[in-house]
Amino acid sequence: MVVLRHEIGDVLRDVRQRQGRTLREVSHSARVSLGYLSEVERGQKEASSELLSSICSALDVPLSLMLREVSDRVASAEGVSIPDTVPTEFSREFAREFPEDLARDLARTP
Repeated sequence: MVVLRHEIGDVLRDVRQRQGRTLREVSHSARVSLGYLSEVERGQKEASSELLSSICSALDVPLSLMLREVSDRVASAEGVSIPDTVPTEFSREFAREFPEDLARDLARTP
């Protein structure tokens, strides 16, 4: 079973380590205690959306990008393949909601 807080913690730790930063540096920038950040990274604490936003800001990583990485990892664990692009049938179905020239281009997509 996939535990979301574990995946979030793994992604945050991976990002921090790739940047060569310490828990202390990030916790100071995010204004969260070092112990709490450590627990979040280890998947022991469920972080609020506000806290995740603060940590991502401290890491200079968009929250959406971090969540996308978490989503990709969860999908992989579930054996689900998620396309990186909008499916053709979706773009055709919702093309009328876009400006006319963009809708025309989307409708031409094979």
